[in-house]
Amino acid sequence: MTFTRRELGRIALASIPAGQVLAAAKPNSIFGGVRIGVITYSFRALPGSAEQTLNYCLECGISGVEMMSNVAESYAGAPLPAGRGGFGQPPARAGAAGSQAGPGQPPPGGAAGGAQGRGGRAQMTPEQQEAQRKAAEALREWRLSVSMDKYKALRKMYESAGVQIYAFKLPPTMQMSDDEYSYIWNVTEALGADHVTMELPTDDALLKRVADFAARRKLRIAFHTHGQGGESGFERVLAASKYTALNFDVGHFYGVNGLSPVPVMVKYHDRIASLHLKDRKGPSSSGEGRGGPGGGGPNMPWGQGETPLVEVLQTMKKNKYRFWASIEYEYQTPEGSDVLTEIKKCVEFCRKALT
Repeated sequence: MTFTRRELGRIALASIPAGQVLAAAKPNSIFGGVRIGVITYSFRALPGSAEQTLNYCLECGISGVEMMSNVAESYAGAPLPAGRGGFGQPPARAGAAGSQAGPGQPPPGGAAGGAQGRGGRAQMTPEQQEAQRKAAEALREWRLSVSMDKYKALRKMYESAGVQIYAFKLPPTMQMSDDEYSYIWNVTEALGADHVTMELPTDDALLKRVADFAARRKLRIAFHTHGQGGESGFERVLAASKYTALNFDVGHFYGVNGLSPVPVMVKYHDRIASLHLKDRKGPSSSGEGRGGPGGGGPNMPWGQGETPLVEVLQTMKKNKYRFWASIEYEYQTPEGSDVLTEIKKCVEFCRKALT
């Protein structure tokens, strides 16, 4: 494998311990009062330790992150399954940016029967199923025994570098025990985040359970939206508790519904914990791609799609909204470019829209 000079520089930066990078100027991605962050999923094609992820944020000038569980848990010493990187993407899904399912999405064909699932992945053998069960049990036992000290150290490392962890993503499930729920909320608090994020639940029992737990802990659970159900879906989850909120994805909302997310953002602004930013085209006139979560128009380089990102950002500035807006890098990396270069373009897009 050969690398360009630029790619070699990225690899060298990623290998530098975070403590050696702290002497550099701290990042500032707050433009016109609007807080621009990034979900760590955006760096999924790159080596994904917590230190490397911090260095990516520093290079891109980003001062806030929504941190996915694998980045945090690998730092804390979790027994991650072999072959899985810092972002927890199994090899079959790891590839060029834009080719993978969004965070929290099930693996392609994961529940389908027959020799292959709907996404073309072969059904697991009994041996593979048993190995997966043992790995899941080992991770569960580790979660219930690990100290929060490592997470507090992770928070300190990021905040010392000028990067705030404002959200933590480890989706609660119906199969988890109450102790595992406590672990999720304990980690969120230890990292200094003010909300947990997960995919918008379709199961009423799961919604009630997570809403009740969030209320008990007085720390919000925010639902990532792919356009499911439109506003009626939002009303349903927000009615569950005053501690439920939206992790509103403006690109998915436009891409699936073909409607501006701005009125929705304004309507629910006091129940939005954070946004996801991306540029997408709307659904075709034939309705192609409307079949489910993540359907609709394709992800595009920012400024080449149809999502009214500038209006979203300017509305946030005008109304002085304080929730973070996370860059979620999902479009295909252009030939001759790389992930960090493209994320820097997204940061610059926000800066120009807000200054």
